[in-house]
Amino acid sequence: MANTYTISDLAQEFDLTTRAIRFYEDMGLLEPERSGPGGRNRVYSARDRTRLKLTLRAKRLGLSLTEAKDLIDMYDSPRDTVPQLKKFMVVLAEHRRQLESQLADLEATLDEVKTHEKETRSLLTKANKTAAAT
Repeated sequence: MANTYTISDLAQEFDLTTRAIRFYEDMGLLEPERSGPGGRNRVYSARDRTRLKLTLRAKRLGLSLTEAKDLIDMYDSPRDTVPQLKKFMVVLAEHRRQLESQLADLEATLDEVKTHEKETRSLLTKANKTAAAT
């Protein structure tokens, strides 16, 4: 029998809450089998584990869960991988553009902070000299 995992197994392995895993399930990223009385117990497959791993990787890259699902679903299909790779390149390029824009904004803000620090230091030096002279 193939490897299976409980929700607790995956939560522990990936340092997530079971609530987060259930949320990913609600988003359609994971599709566990159900067992036990009334199907209360979730049984995750190796495929679910891989999809969770890819979802977390996509999140680290800053992709939305919808983008992550679209990409992961594409890899599930046994079709030609060229369209999948092209789509991934588009997503990555857009994400890189957003990050570069945020970085430029942060650098501009940092330059402004440095300017204010320099001006404030100068005003403090003048104020200290005036206070010492009186």
